[in-house]
Amino acid sequence: MAGGWSKDGGVQEQIDASVDDAVNLARSRLPHGESATHCEECDAPIPEARRQAVPGVQICIRCQSELEAAQKQTSGYNRRGSKDSQLR
Repeated sequence: MAGGWSKDGGVQEQIDASVDDAVNLARSRLPHGESATHCEECDAPIPEARRQAVPGVQICIRCQSELEAAQKQTSGYNRRGSKDSQLR
């Protein structure tokens, strides 16, 4: 059932697009290639267990945690501008 100017299934298409964007973003952040022995950010040694657990890792756990915390702070942006988000 469409309402207003939206077509049938428009809401589901928006949800699917948001999920696809999130999956693509997560995949693009996955490390790939050869693992580094030292962190690119702080030059601390990366433990062998981390290099085996995360192939292609380039930064240490501390720097990874800081990076994820910074990304979490900026991820509250709704690019599609749903009506609900505009009312807040």
